[in-house]
Amino acid sequence: MALGKRRRVVWIVVGVVVVVVLAALAAPFVYIHYIEGPPPSKLALPVVSTTTSSATRGSGGSAPASSTSAEGTWNVGAGSVAGYRVQEVLIGQSTTAVGRTDKVWGSVTVSGSTVTKASFSVDMASVTSDQSQRNAQFDGRIMDVAQYPTATFTLTAPIELGTLPAQGATGRYNATGTLTMHGVTKPVTFAVSTERVGSELVVLADVPITFAEWNIANPSIGGVVTTADNGTLEVLLRLTQGQGNAPSTSTGSNESGGGGPITVPSTTVPPLSVPQS
Repeated sequence: MALGKRRRVVWIVVGVVVVVVLAALAAPFVYIHYIEGPPPSKLALPVVSTTTSSATRGSGGSAPASSTSAEGTWNVGAGSVAGYRVQEVLIGQSTTAVGRTDKVWGSVTVSGSTVTKASFSVDMASVTSDQSQRNAQFDGRIMDVAQYPTATFTLTAPIELGTLPAQGATGRYNATGTLTMHGVTKPVTFAVSTERVGSELVVLADVPITFAEWNIANPSIGGVVTTADNGTLEVLLRLTQGQGNAPSTSTGSNESGGGGPITVPSTTVPPLSVPQS
């Protein structure tokens, strides 16, 4: 084969390799940014707050001023959401995996100005994302929802509320309790934000979860999809003193009945400043 012809063959081979490499790099970028689209925004309180309490409250101390008592039982109602948020890398391209469900139930009990009880549950088997393959991994290898269909949170320390924040005001508290997820029960403490919206109390919590601590398999898949060793359990609860969500039929009956306690994953525990009954 003539030297010139061999050179042309070499350049053709090199060109093909370059095209293949560029295609391999471009495909995930195109998929993530133009086909899959951006991930859902983080859960947030529905009203722009005009006032924020000056300090974070835990099991003691004063709370932000309010115009109304919060005493009574508050049930998890319609519009409540719980789920996960995990950073992924798909063949070199960063993206965010988000899965959610509205099958959340539970209740909080406030006696005087103190949250004395709270329990919540989440139907993990109903958590879905925008990708069927991701859902299959979540339901099976990662969370094994057939064996562990629910996640639950129970408050173990009272939360001093003071009085209910005024409309549009945000209260911030610390919640301490036990979170049961994937067959593991551990103590957790996390911050919650609450806002009064009409007759509802809206509670927001982001609970960091390190997978190994909950015996959760690393979500990574070979060398195609890799993830961090942790994620976030997101929870947004709309609490009402009316009838709350009924327990999910796929997770069995709720012990407390009625609005039932919400059993949220370790990061979704929504110890707002209101307890369960």
